[in-house]
Amino acid sequence: MKISGARVLVTGGLGFIGSHLVESLLADGAAHVRILDNLRTGHEDNIASVRDNVELIRGDILDTSAVDRAVTGIDLVSHQAAQLEITRAIAHPVEDLTTNTIGTLNVFSACARAGVRRIIQATSAGVYGQAVTVPEGEDHPTDPNWAYGVSKLANEKYAAIMSAIHGLQITSLRYGIVYGPREWYGRVLTIFLKRASDSAPLVIFGDGEQLRDFVYVADVVEMHRRCIEDDASHDQIFNVATGQGTSINRLAELVCEATGRRLPIIHEDVPEGTGSRHLPRRRLPQELRVLVQSTEKAQRLLGWRASTPLCDGLASEWAWLSQNLARWTEMSY
Repeated sequence: MKISGARVLVTGGLGFIGSHLVESLLADGAAHVRILDNLRTGHEDNIASVRDNVELIRGDILDTSAVDRAVTGIDLVSHQAAQLEITRAIAHPVEDLTTNTIGTLNVFSACARAGVRRIIQATSAGVYGQAVTVPEGEDHPTDPNWAYGVSKLANEKYAAIMSAIHGLQITSLRYGIVYGPREWYGRVLTIFLKRASDSAPLVIFGDGEQLRDFVYVADVVEMHRRCIEDDASHDQIFNVATGQGTSINRLAELVCEATGRRLPIIHEDVPEGTGSRHLPRRRLPQELRVLVQSTEKAQRLLGWRASTPLCDGLASEWAWLSQNLARWTEMSY
């Protein structure tokens, strides 16, 4: 499918990733871009540069009438709306399942009724659970250790069913840790940047040798573009990551370099699931020791690989934060 001339719905289009996708779709010549967003975590400020060129429906993916209205006359749905917070999923698993899985089924079902066949949905590396092999390919065992991963894995299974029954063409994107301008405040990278802005010590839980795969939002946008325009993506699951692990210790060093601030680094031996003495946050239970995803499949089928060095992406996010400090006053994680 060509983006130029297409009519596209982006659920969660006021959010971090969704807003970047909206901008990209318009830049690539989409005839019409519509957003469905409940504004729980999204901000209209995120689409300020294109606000006059999009249609915004304030509604929830749990509201079937709103979803039906949103998919009317659409050629492609980019489904980004979700409950994102791991700790919220742990505390409220029914809410997480309802929003992420029932909400997604509402989107799939509305598309089937409206004859919208093409869907790209955001899932998560959280479907893997603890790493068995590294890097984790799409055929890695799926044994999520958080409720959030369960809801996202269910969405992938339902995608296969809806494809078989209704002929939908659904691509599932297992995001790594996506970062960049407009990111929501609550994950380790954002906490480091916020504390750097406050000239406060950076706090690392445990030994700091946990490995994470950080992928810049512009690289995610490029993968999304290729999935739309290349039929090889139909009914496929792809990792969207870098294939490179960065330790939390190294991340702290890179944040100091990107911000130009020489900050003390504190290692706090806080048990998993308990609160920090230094931060208004608790350490996640069942913490992943390693999360590094293989991108071989995306390279082989779509010719895509992430190209933004972490140091460059951090500098970009730092520049955005410096102009938007008011956006990161309340932590969400």
